[in-house]
Amino acid sequence: MSLKERITEDMKTAMRAKDAERLGTIRMLLAAMKQKEVDERVELDDTLIVAIVDKLIKQRKDAAQQYEAGARQDLADKEKSEIVVLEAYLPKRLSAEETAAAVKAIVIELGASGPGDMGKVMGVVKQRLAGQADMGQVSAAVKAALAG
Repeated sequence: MSLKERITEDMKTAMRAKDAERLGTIRMLLAAMKQKEVDERVELDDTLIVAIVDKLIKQRKDAAQQYEAGARQDLADKEKSEIVVLEAYLPKRLSAEETAAAVKAIVIELGASGPGDMGKVMGVVKQRLAGQADMGQVSAAVKAALAG
């Protein structure tokens, strides 16, 4: 079953269970997917869907931080509950050590050295680790690998 089919089935399950919070989050994800399909005239595969989920999770994390800074814990909690629902559609994440090891291997493979090669390395890393690692963690690992 593709990721798109799984999301659609989860929406139906949430409807039957009358789980309004989960249903709203899944509908928001499906709307973002549909928007990408319409805007770019593409059929989404699992990789593109994972990228959309990653983007939505990042938005929710940023919003939760803003709400907490503004003393709106109720809204921050809502964002965090949406993150939990969205994370179910991501593949298993790499640990910090696994991410660092993968980045080092790519740096060696490309023969990159110094901060000037950051863009070249990040391009390859983003392709290979898309959906498998937190990009903030990846960026830090690339900086560390190029510095040392």
